[in-house]
Amino acid sequence: MDGQIFAQLMKIRSAADAAMMKSHFPSMSVPLSSEIDYQPFYLIPRDCTSLLIICLNPVVIFSSMLRYHSFKARQAMKLAFNPTILPPIFFILLGILLIANVCAADRRFVLEPEFPKKICATLLPLKDEGSDRQRIQAAIAHCPSGEAVRLTAGRFLSGPLLMRSGVYLWIDKRAVLAASTDPHDYDRGQGTCGTLGTPGNGCRPFITFNGNDGGGIVGDGVIDGQGGQPMTGSRESWWQLARRAQKEHSQQNVPRLIQLEQAKNLIFYRIRLVNSPNFHLAMNHVEGITVWGVTIDTPATARNTDGIDPGAATDVTIAHTTISTGDDNVAIKGGSSGGSHFISLIDNHFYAGHGMSIGSETSSGVSDVLVRGLTLDGTTSGLRIKSDASRGGLVKNVAFQDVILRNNRWPINFDTRYDPEAKGDLIPEYQNITLTHVSGGTGNLVMRGYDAAHPIGITLNGVRFDKSARWEIENTRVKVVGKGVFPEVTGGMKIQ
Repeated sequence: MDGQIFAQLMKIRSAADAAMMKSHFPSMSVPLSSEIDYQPFYLIPRDCTSLLIICLNPVVIFSSMLRYHSFKARQAMKLAFNPTILPPIFFILLGILLIANVCAADRRFVLEPEFPKKICATLLPLKDEGSDRQRIQAAIAHCPSGEAVRLTAGRFLSGPLLMRSGVYLWIDKRAVLAASTDPHDYDRGQGTCGTLGTPGNGCRPFITFNGNDGGGIVGDGVIDGQGGQPMTGSRESWWQLARRAQKEHSQQNVPRLIQLEQAKNLIFYRIRLVNSPNFHLAMNHVEGITVWGVTIDTPATARNTDGIDPGAATDVTIAHTTISTGDDNVAIKGGSSGGSHFISLIDNHFYAGHGMSIGSETSSGVSDVLVRGLTLDGTTSGLRIKSDASRGGLVKNVAFQDVILRNNRWPINFDTRYDPEAKGDLIPEYQNITLTHVSGGTGNLVMRGYDAAHPIGITLNGVRFDKSARWEIENTRVKVVGKGVFPEVTGGMKIQ
């Protein structure tokens, strides 16, 4: 049952509930259903909507009125404590608790963000091609919390920027914020940025949020990492350095585009991220992150250019976002820094890349993930969970709903031996994984548990692929329900 049906059900009850309101407050003007602007809850998981309707009955209209109309506080309190209303309110609260525990998703009520109301500084591009870093950083440093530094149409060139807590960077349409190609600008003091060698963290990110509470990056402009341009003083680009590292079994020291550390309540809205030298948007120890309407576009040949990587992350929503890149489109990680929980991906579209991934680091756990309304066009893997004995842990309560896969080599790729040679005792376990209304073409459908003692637990409902698609199943408990699965599952331990 979707949000539109929910809205209609709310309207059907309006007459009775309007009468109830009128009886409690004769002097109050209670609008009829045609006068009330009912908004469907688009980010409530569909499987939870029916539960919500049951729990809101019979005062769903009253709760909506409280949201969309201004009642006096004393009137609302009087109604809330009326003994005829207390039982329904109890069920509302119970419903909220049930939804929080049943539905794997961001626990926040996430709406489309808005642009900041106040601008503390507006910067115009310079006529010469010198660095704009100093003036952009100064504007950010002096901007009050809740306000934005706005870059107008034109090209800005900058070295690394450090965002202030609560401050927004607003990049206008036709404005480009280009990252410096000089390794010295990013070097951490060891002289290793722009070189090969372990551990591969010799460069600072282009934009850093460290300890921030609030703020983010918004606008219809572009942040260009210039990963394909020659590094200053070299004929080699950041991407070419990364490819050489692969050939020489080393690690490249290149900057990430945007890094979030110990941050919360950040918004990334409508911005376009292109040509990152490395990961585009990486998160570590974050909470309450919203990514909405963002476009990420980097060539498929650009190595290690993950789109969005939530790590040690809680309550993250990625919605209405398009990602085309050279590595994982999204990779949810739960490594040694901490687990990731309550993650929602709603109505996104992935093109080139390695797919919708969880892992490979899962030693601290990943849980309560909802992926709904995702289309994957041409990703190598489609829906992917990857780990191995050197970095594995428990991945549970993951729901994939309403997914369309096209031109994927591995439309489903749930593998506990990501590195077949990996050694260790961090055994990967994937439990309570559900696929509902998932469809695709041909390819290999992989579900490979670690061993008989650590099988994958998966439920399939309305899963449809081309008849030429081939299941590769080991150590997996498959439960087929509802609208079933095609082609028929072969291998594993099937539970009807």
